Amino acid sequence: MKLVTFTGGADAEIGVVEGGEVVSVSRATPRLVKNMTDLIARWGEVEGEVRRTSRSGPRLALNTVRLLAPIPRPGKILAIGLNYADHILETGHQMPASQVWFCKQPTAASGPYDPIRLPKVSQQVDYEVELVTVIGKGGRYIPKDRAKDAVFGFCCGNDVSARDWQMATSQWVLGKSFDSHAPFGPWITTADEVGDPHTLGVRSFVNGEKRQDSNTRYFVFNVWDQIEHVSKVMTLEPGDLLFTGTPGGVGMAMKPPRYLKAGDRVRVEVDNLGALEQTCLHEE
Repeated sequence: MKLVTFTGGADAEIGVVEGGEVVSVSRATPRLVKNMTDLIARWGEVEGEVRRTSRSGPRLALNTVRLLAPIPRPGKILAIGLNYADHILETGHQMPASQVWFCKQPTAASGPYDPIRLPKVSQQVDYEVELVTVIGKGGRYIPKDRAKDAVFGFCCGNDVSARDWQMATSQWVLGKSFDSHAPFGPWITTADEVGDPHTLGVRSFVNGEKRQDSNTRYFVFNVWDQIEHVSKVMTLEPGDLLFTGTPGGVGMAMKPPRYLKAGDRVRVEVDNLGALEQTCLHEE
């Protein structure tokens, strides 16, 4: 099932994508859920009604609505760095002995087709295609062999990075958290439809030129490793996001570096999960 947050009028709605249409769950059952986070948290209770609605609810053409970030304001956006061997090599780092995590702030969340804003204070904005894990049941101290049970679904993401800010200090949070620099979507594909998340091709393009092309099978630390590790520190809650790392091919590592500029069109895609396509614009 592909779940979206969209606007087809004044207010944000929850919907299910079926081919070239979106079925509005919000219009069919307005009191069922408040938003996507509520739906994820109550999935065991509401799944049956959502699936029934997807077969009989009011339909709109997908190209007539605006898709928002599936979760407009996630509680947590966590991201792992240095998680593909080729990316580690191109950046000159050593293979990490343990997982390297940082935060992207919730205000960075952005829709799948909304512009990437190039900050006035950065000249080195870069792209990073990533598989994004959406936490469902979540919890604390989740063992690896039960990590699958903590996941609600997956989507496509772009860990947009202001490299001059990222590399200015040993802490990456500021360089990773500019507004609009965590686009994800275009929808959440529920985990039952994805199966094994470690067999998915990931690619990025800038102005039609392929920049990254890899597969999640090349993770250094897989999704289940990630959930086990992070949940030792904090409670993972419904709707939290884990950006799972990017492969080689980022602009920073090119010789000379090739950073994003106004007017560039960036596309990132993950097999079976859709794609984001966004234009870079100067921050006003």
